[in-house]
Amino acid sequence: MEASLPISAGAERTVARPAAAPASLATPAASVSLPLRFMMTGLLALMAGVIWLTVQPTVLSLYHYHQNVIAVTHLFVLGWITTVVMGAMYQLVPVALETKLYSERLAKWQFVLHVIGFAGMVWMFREWNMKQVGHFGSVLAFGVLLFIYNIVRTLLRVPRWTVVAGAVSAALAWIGLTVVLGLLMATLKTGLETETTSHSAVVAFMQRLRAAANTLSHFGAISTMHAHAHLGVVGFFTMLIVGVSYKLVPMFTLSEVQSRRRAALSIVLLNLGLAGSAVTILKNSPWRIAFGGVLVAALAVFGWEIRAILRARKRRALDWGLRHFLTALAMLIPTSVLGVILAWPGLPLTQRTGQLENVYGYLGIVGFVSLAIIGMLYKIIPFLVWFGTYSRHIGRARVPALADMYSPRLQVWSYWTFLSGLLVTSLATFWASNAMIRAGGALVLCSVFLFAVNVGLILRHYFRPQLAPLAAPKTVQKAVT
Repeated sequence: MEASLPISAGAERTVARPAAAPASLATPAASVSLPLRFMMTGLLALMAGVIWLTVQPTVLSLYHYHQNVIAVTHLFVLGWITTVVMGAMYQLVPVALETKLYSERLAKWQFVLHVIGFAGMVWMFREWNMKQVGHFGSVLAFGVLLFIYNIVRTLLRVPRWTVVAGAVSAALAWIGLTVVLGLLMATLKTGLETETTSHSAVVAFMQRLRAAANTLSHFGAISTMHAHAHLGVVGFFTMLIVGVSYKLVPMFTLSEVQSRRRAALSIVLLNLGLAGSAVTILKNSPWRIAFGGVLVAALAVFGWEIRAILRARKRRALDWGLRHFLTALAMLIPTSVLGVILAWPGLPLTQRTGQLENVYGYLGIVGFVSLAIIGMLYKIIPFLVWFGTYSRHIGRARVPALADMYSPRLQVWSYWTFLSGLLVTSLATFWASNAMIRAGGALVLCSVFLFAVNVGLILRHYFRPQLAPLAAPKTVQKAVT
């Protein structure tokens, strides 16, 4: 089953391709084109988002309750992160849980709805047309519903329940709540038209939606927005990264989970901490510091287990894709520290604390989640393209190794440029320096461009396979001896 993903996309450049594909490559998974369309769309959104931050640095130097800030945040969160995560889940969930995706056709329809929904939402947030945000948000919500249904039906086929399955299930619940809360927020700001339809069921649904939205009027707009953000970033993205790490990190390092009890505890604490944090943030309760502590404890247990997995690994060298991912996990440390500071009871909202909130969000979305995704894409995309292009030629022709499909040098440059840009942008955001934000954004943009070039090199094999004749039997025999 593990071979349905590359054990290492860059660790062993000189190893010859096997004469036949491993039997575990037959593990049912979505066709290569399905996850790739999500990933390429997400990469375009990432490029657009980083360009936006570079051209308009006030997005980070202003307080985040602003139409441009909200628009670019949704471009990153929905256009880049959610799109890629959904595509990856269509590939990884069947592989990690040893089952088959329920419906690839449903996933293709969901892709269309998702792209229409997030693109329209970002544009309408920028125009601050909340009525249209609600309309496009409804399209996106229907797509998310199809996504949840597809993955849930896939989970029901799982032969045995694992920590990974539990994390995926929890993440689905949290993204559902995130979308519902977002729709209620949009409804509260604009209301929904009922006079345009005479269908009683539609009218009844709109009335119930408005009634539910009115309950949010008891809470502050900023508190509601913060709760919405934490449900999405912590509940969906962080939950998935933590859960899937227990499968992918051992797979890529030739190790195994050292304590299943510890792994399960991290997921339980993460769910408890998020549930409490969402409620206390919404109510602006001083108890949010306590539940923030539970979240920190969950991440500490997670880090403890990841460290144990790495110490027990058989593959000592860490390739750069995995270094991207592990560096992203390390970003949880400064992000958690900022989260605890901002959750401190009685902390006044000043210009400086407002900028600290911007740094917190930037580190969480770009420093942690985005870097983790880039690291995993360096593992996933090469294999998807290699498997879709070359697997049928195994034993018939010489095919490239995974690490021959992209440039390790560009990968290293991209890594260090990203970290440099992240540091500069974070410091500049705290001091609200537009010039330095633009400089840091340019560094991150350069890193993303190098990543995109590497992705282009990989995709070149998809459209123009590079095959060579097999060596003569005598030569092969001589090489073996």
